[in-house]
Amino acid sequence: MRRFLFISILLLSTVVVYAQQDAQQSQYMFNGIYINPAYAGYKENLNLHAYYRSQWTDVPGSPRSMSLAIDAIANDGNVGLAFQIANDKLGAQHHLSAYGNYAYRLRMNEDGSSRLALGLGFGFVQTGINTGMLNPNDPEPDLSGANQNAIAPDARLGVFYSDNKFYAGISADNLISQFIDVKKSGAYIAQPKPHYYLTAGMLLGLSEDIMLKPSFLLKDDVAGPTSLDLNAFLLLGEKVWLGGSYRTGVKIYDKSHLQNNLTPANTVVAAIEVFPTQNLRIGYGYDFNNSPLTGSGASHEISIGFYFKTGRSRMLTPRYF
Repeated sequence: MRRFLFISILLLSTVVVYAQQDAQQSQYMFNGIYINPAYAGYKENLNLHAYYRSQWTDVPGSPRSMSLAIDAIANDGNVGLAFQIANDKLGAQHHLSAYGNYAYRLRMNEDGSSRLALGLGFGFVQTGINTGMLNPNDPEPDLSGANQNAIAPDARLGVFYSDNKFYAGISADNLISQFIDVKKSGAYIAQPKPHYYLTAGMLLGLSEDIMLKPSFLLKDDVAGPTSLDLNAFLLLGEKVWLGGSYRTGVKIYDKSHLQNNLTPANTVVAAIEVFPTQNLRIGYGYDFNNSPLTGSGASHEISIGFYFKTGRSRMLTPRYF
């Protein structure tokens, strides 16, 4: 299994090219499908999840993001299926994506509580800009005052391992759209670029009713700063997740093209997720800026998840990741 994970990581690492950051999200640890297609089916129920994020609320044109995802299992839990759609806006720019995801979930032990999943997602991305919202000093001929859009096919790839106490995953997205020239018509549209995610975490029992889940997420886009999230959450009585994250920039290889005075400290996140009923999860995240953007306003993120349990549900043990 370790050899297989190592080979998979090498395969994903061979497609590194210049990129830009995806939309930021602070509650990905409650549903990994947003960053890894191999997560599909992990909950082993029909699982519906959505989130909405408003970032830097005092900045005009600041980022707004929303996403909806649904996933389930098939073939006695050996296959995970998922569909997700996301919409992001930043000033005059907008980005829409939709993916269908397939994960083949290999059993690593007899009862299936330990799985190695190989995930693949196919879909499309639509990028665009509303030039009517721009007010340049020297207008360009292509700034027609209308929406400019481009649609490109896309793919995602991921590997995800989990058991009752540990998980790890690596993934990449924008693997096809990066090769589609969305600017061929002369439009002022951002070229889609790939992004890479490495994450891992574990579950530690502190007492009968309290569990600790430390984790990390390393996100890289090559052309921009590498981002590291350090997370720690407490599960209280199987009813409340309470914790937070520290997000900072890190340097793991040379990026001399970046400006030298970028501050590594970025954001502290406080988050909570509650279970009003056994099937319903509601989460809220609040980002505290610790960067030159201090004073730009808070960032708020709301998430909601619902499990549709059926007679075939395989929730033999709680799914903590």
